[in-house]
Amino acid sequence: MGELRRPLTAEALGSFFLFATVVGSGIMAERLSGGNVAVALIGNTLATGAMLYVLITILGPISGAHFNPAVTLIMWLRKELKAHAAQAYVAVQVVGGILGVWAAHLMFDEAVLQLSTKERTGLGQWTGEFVATFGLILTILGTVRFRPQAVPVSVALYITAAYWFTSSTSFANPAITIARSLSNSFAGIAPADVAPFIAAQILGAMAALMVAKQMIESSDLEQ
Repeated sequence: MGELRRPLTAEALGSFFLFATVVGSGIMAERLSGGNVAVALIGNTLATGAMLYVLITILGPISGAHFNPAVTLIMWLRKELKAHAAQAYVAVQVVGGILGVWAAHLMFDEAVLQLSTKERTGLGQWTGEFVATFGLILTILGTVRFRPQAVPVSVALYITAAYWFTSSTSFANPAITIARSLSNSFAGIAPADVAPFIAAQILGAMAALMVAKQMIESSDLEQ
């Protein structure tokens, strides 16, 4: 595991700061928006997109900057990551992310241990998560193939847009879905709604992988 020390540290730190940003900016936005949910979502969106750009830029060369078990799953299926490394990535993503959520609670003088009561369920929400994750994986695979230097900005812009065009506000990440169930805040999701979200995310990721094989690998062969 010695060779994984640096990438696992990067994944843990990235997940910590990303998840702290999602929850912390949600709390700040809700407090400052005066009950205007659209304004609160704008604040939450901009902070998340900006943090994604920074984290992928500085940590991408170390770990690939997954911060997301769905991304790690796809990289394992593409044989770009070994099974034991993928399992370790997912573990530190979840643990680092939960610590980030708890840090956000501490910063805003909230109870550290919480469970969300915000219901996010139904076909529309699950479809939103499928679409959000499908688009995220396709964005990553396409940009890595055709313009790798643009991965930070592409992913950041995609998530910024997906916050608004998907019904679920684009969790697109099983680890953050789990972590957000532990925050009864603007960004929260009720624990009972976590499993269907994750199922939709995994299905979306797998569908994107199949489409990418047809489009991206076919273009490779043509060249």
